[in-house]
Amino acid sequence: MTTSEVTVAAAPAAGSATADIDNVSTDPKTSGFWRPSAAERPTPYIEVDEARLVRNMRAMQQRATAAGVSMFPHVKTHKSVHIARQQLALGARGITASKPSEALVFTEAGIPSIILAYPIVKAKSLDRLLPAVKARGTELRTIAASGTGVDALAEAARHHGVEIGVFLKVDVGLGRVGLKPHDPAALELCARIAAADGLRFAGLLSHAGHSYAAANPQSLAKVALDEAADLAGLAGRLRDRGIAVECLSVGATPTCLGAPLPSEVDCIRPGNYVFLDGTALRLGICTADDLALSVVARVVASNDTHFILDAGSKSMSSDRGAHGMGGAGFGTVVSAEDDGETGSWTLERLSEEHGFVPFSGRPLALGSRVRVFPNHSCASIANFDHFTLRHANGEAKVLPVDARSCQT
Repeated sequence: MTTSEVTVAAAPAAGSATADIDNVSTDPKTSGFWRPSAAERPTPYIEVDEARLVRNMRAMQQRATAAGVSMFPHVKTHKSVHIARQQLALGARGITASKPSEALVFTEAGIPSIILAYPIVKAKSLDRLLPAVKARGTELRTIAASGTGVDALAEAARHHGVEIGVFLKVDVGLGRVGLKPHDPAALELCARIAAADGLRFAGLLSHAGHSYAAANPQSLAKVALDEAADLAGLAGRLRDRGIAVECLSVGATPTCLGAPLPSEVDCIRPGNYVFLDGTALRLGICTADDLALSVVARVVASNDTHFILDAGSKSMSSDRGAHGMGGAGFGTVVSAEDDGETGSWTLERLSEEHGFVPFSGRPLALGSRVRVFPNHSCASIANFDHFTLRHANGEAKVLPVDARSCQT
């Protein structure tokens, strides 16, 4: 039995709680943020609560299983081979990665099926990944949103003697990468993929990132339903042309967690759900008790208005939320000392190595530690080489952020 299998087997079932999670502060405003005293190690560092991590992973996998869709979670959130293996042990069919260098880390770790959800426009971009894919027999699917991309993928497939599954990337509202679902060029590009040597038309793929700006549950559900309808409509038009569509794939934590999974969808690719963060909390798709990741920092100075932490933009990132759609400040701050302090503060602003927290009437002691629950957990863990996994029994293990800095 592997380490990840032991971890999953020992974790509580979804919706249950360990003694740590039950033992919370009585302050209703901050009780969900309460955690036991942080592990003793140099600050700042990332701490991940294993019980909450596994609870979040199990809950999403159960949603996917109940809806009859396959899970290909996006590993850009955690960049951890250990966590990816846990996701597969719980039922995920494979993973989604961003850049080829990120996918390479997980290919070499033995992940059997990978979706590369990033546009390739130069064949040479895949020169390191494809030999590993070929050697290990990894199923690789990627995306295309232009003729240039299709040509680059076909060239790479021919050069390395592999088959690449290719989704058409559909822009369902974010306005980033992809063709609009009613663009006539979408039909032509799918036909071009299907006809290209070395490529297999894999279906349609979208990311409803604009869901991070949803104002309420109703608007969030509408984004999810509209996304599914757009993909299903385009799939119907493709089938009418004789082009088989094997998979409709969607991926965004807000739509996958905060709305019913549409019956038209075959595959989901959420990422942030494993940790969750202040943005998910703002959207109402989780509670503070679900947040699995925090940055542990130390109070290193104070002035007449703020106390200062040793975690700035190089630890937290200056991202207020996914796609810049975040709330006020950069995170929620609570004591990490198990000292009876039940208040909370807002991380108001950042410089590179300093975080500024307004007094709000009560500064924390110089030298004391705090937890910062960031607005965007994905951007925070990417700043660290390692993270500390805190087990339910209080023990902690330091693990690598395996795919950190994989940006090519």
